[in-house]
Amino acid sequence: MNISQMIEQIKQHPDYAKVGMILCHNGVVRSTSREGKPVSGLRISVDHEKLQEVIAANKKREGIIEILVHIHGDIDLQVGEDVMYIVVAGDIRENVIAALTDTLNTVKSTVTRKTQYFA
Repeated sequence: MNISQMIEQIKQHPDYAKVGMILCHNGVVRSTSREGKPVSGLRISVDHEKLQEVIAANKKREGIIEILVHIHGDIDLQVGEDVMYIVVAGDIRENVIAALTDTLNTVKSTVTRKTQYFA
């Protein structure tokens, strides 16, 4: 799965005519931790049940048509590789930006656990 495929999936949604914005997040493995330590890669574990709950809750937000999330979980990822895609479609930018921000923050805080490999 990639962002282009996810956008195409959204375009097939029966309520796509109501969409005024599609916003995407593409998380990438960076070469340093938040603390500045060199990183060689990471692994993400995913609570899939919790992920579905987060998506369902955020899809109920005003103006949101669809939210798709794909996480490259339970595999070793190297610097520069994609970690997570989130695609949010909705009516107006205020609704879409807020939904993407809240979905991303909730996924990172309650759905995923990150193991970094230090160089």
